[in-house]
Amino acid sequence: MVLKLEILEIYEDHIKEASQVIKKGGIVVYPTESFYGIGADATNEEAIKRILRIKKRRETNPILLIIGNKKMLYSLIEDMPDIGHKLINRFWPGPLTIVFKASKNVLPVLTASTGKIGIRMSGNPVARKLSEFSGVPITGTSANISGRPPCKSADEVIEQLQGVDLVLDAGFLDSKAATTVIDVTEKPARIIRKGLIPERLIMECIGEIRYA
Repeated sequence: MVLKLEILEIYEDHIKEASQVIKKGGIVVYPTESFYGIGADATNEEAIKRILRIKKRRETNPILLIIGNKKMLYSLIEDMPDIGHKLINRFWPGPLTIVFKASKNVLPVLTASTGKIGIRMSGNPVARKLSEFSGVPITGTSANISGRPPCKSADEVIEQLQGVDLVLDAGFLDSKAATTVIDVTEKPARIIRKGLIPERLIMECIGEIRYA
């Protein structure tokens, strides 16, 4: 049976309880600024593979990470280009996932052997605190069966996914789009997925972009 904790307000005790599940290798569903995400300790390979099984997702698809603070970022990436700094200063915390060159600390199962890793400091304080209290980056992939639309409510998650340990229920998430994803390992930076941040704002920030 899945444990569901309502967090219509930010109850830190519930988030701390969820972080203990993460630390023990468990799987937690949590709200983000767009849809519900499914989280595990990103340094625990077995927990990550468990998420892949739950989502029925292939290992050929990379998994993005949520971090609780900027200090977590630098052990995960090989280098920080100037445009990376600009984007972080302008849009984090917020709905922008930035793809960097992954450091050797990042498990290959997360990068799908691409050598790149997508990272976001979420605009949702619950997602940030879950990572911060867990003391590790957590997976930020959407809480749904691979190929299906993302889940907007905890009940949808519980109905669709089998095998999660805990769901942080923040009610209905009425996002109109997913988060924006940009790859800064290329010149010019490349928009991989259009999302909540308009391209014109990214253009104003870094001057030049292209599209996948």
